[in-house]
Amino acid sequence: MKVYVQEKQIILVGKAWEIRQKLKEYSNHFEYMNDWIEHIHQNEKS
Repeated sequence: MKVYVQEKQIILVGKAWEIRQKLKEYSNHFEYMNDWIEHIHQNEKS
């Protein structure tokens, strides 16, 4: 499974069950995908 983070999008590449599992994992931490993207960009700046 690969996760590509770009400026305004996240691309998940893998088998369907892997993608569902990863989305479920991140949904425990973030309510919206935009929150996830902002969190990633904040960590890059630090």
